[in-house]
Amino acid sequence: MDLCLLHGFAQPAAAWSDVTIALGSDATPRACPVPGHDPAAPVAPWPAAIARLAAGLSPRAVAVGYSFGARLALGLLAVDAVDVAILIGVNPGLADPAARAARQADDAVWAARLRALGTAAFLDVWEAQPLFATQARAPLDRRARRRALRAALPAEPLALALEQLGLGAMPDLRPALIARARRAHLIVGADDARFLAIARDLRAAAPALGLDVIAGSGHDPTLEAPAPLAAAIAAAAARLTRQPGV
Repeated sequence: MDLCLLHGFAQPAAAWSDVTIALGSDATPRACPVPGHDPAAPVAPWPAAIARLAAGLSPRAVAVGYSFGARLALGLLAVDAVDVAILIGVNPGLADPAARAARQADDAVWAARLRALGTAAFLDVWEAQPLFATQARAPLDRRARRRALRAALPAEPLALALEQLGLGAMPDLRPALIARARRAHLIVGADDARFLAIARDLRAAAPALGLDVIAGSGHDPTLEAPAPLAAAIAAAAARLTRQPGV
């Protein structure tokens, strides 16, 4: 099973390493290049970025994304570049113009901060957001390895990714996700209240959507609960790919 793994914002491809180890030999996971984070994937506006990602994939690949990467995976599903997608901590987009404008302004502030501070100092501020508070429960050595790799990422491509591919720039893909509910699966940390509410709202609108809630994890189960996350990914991928017509 070909799993295309798309990591979160300001993360390295190695963010998936503990998950891929836990997946074992039944899957063929590969870290796909995420725009702004990999020299092979320069930043482009949303439609072009999704088209470039799609060009490197087989339609039979399973797109698996976390947070920023989950929105890219949803973008691939929305244009039917992949048959199925597993979305971890996903926000499917903003329908309200005022909310979109506010998020664009917020993303612009973060991008300016990133350029001014550089990646390492920016991460001190970024990781202090309440969304990431539960990461303090992850083993110290795992957090230190992740942080060192994140700090080495160049600031300018990350800032461009925020501006051109951030939540304020992406289209509202909620209707596309609901229309493809049987081809998608949601995963969210049990202690990630904001994204758990989003996932439950999506499930209520589209009961065919699969949903796993990972106990003992907040927003980032790739860091906080990699083994349970791997089990949920494997089970969801097996279910999605054996459906008739998928």
